[in-house]
Amino acid sequence: MRTRPRELTVAAQDYLKAIHALEDEGVRVTTSALAERMSVSAPSATAMAKRLAGLGLVERTPYRGVALTETGRACALEVIRHHRLLERYLADRLGLTLDEVHAEAELLEHALSEELEARIDAELGYPTHDPHGDPIPDAELKLDAERGRTLSDLDEGERAAVSRVPDGDPGLLRYLAELGLVPEAEVEVLRRAPYGGPVTVRTVVGEHAISRELAGRIAVA
Repeated sequence: MRTRPRELTVAAQDYLKAIHALEDEGVRVTTSALAERMSVSAPSATAMAKRLAGLGLVERTPYRGVALTETGRACALEVIRHHRLLERYLADRLGLTLDEVHAEAELLEHALSEELEARIDAELGYPTHDPHGDPIPDAELKLDAERGRTLSDLDEGERAAVSRVPDGDPGLLRYLAELGLVPEAEVEVLRRAPYGGPVTVRTVVGEHAISRELAGRIAVA
């Protein structure tokens, strides 16, 4: 049975998730980066980092930030597994839309027992990805970290299927849905403006120009 330290609060779990996300993005987890991700002050982030280090969940290096320990990573992945399974359940069984599932899963993820987690997993047929296309850690907390291409990588005239869209911003998800840029949807790159300009794509609902930065956040297969 997987266990979390008894002292681990909801706030601590959220910090571990944030650290994991920053590490996954290849960002050095400095106090300022962590504070920005958590929308807190630098002193608050420093205090929590010290607390997590005291629990053996992160290692702190002066002037370089923090890194998850093996135990800390397992704790983070457990909460991520809860979150993404809940998103899948809310979408598949309750019909919530892509822009609705994240906030609801945030509220429920910390209270989910291992027993209910296992039953949800079985009920859904052991899904591998959440509704946004992010991989779900398996029961052994193994996470498929393989990164494919993004929409910004495609050449003009190239077609692909959307495999992942950014999570966590309901307004952005509604906007992408209006453009037809949702997981499993087909997309074709029509034009790539020079000097980092927008990418014009064609979806089932028409042609759209999106920023190169946003195109780089949409994974394709």
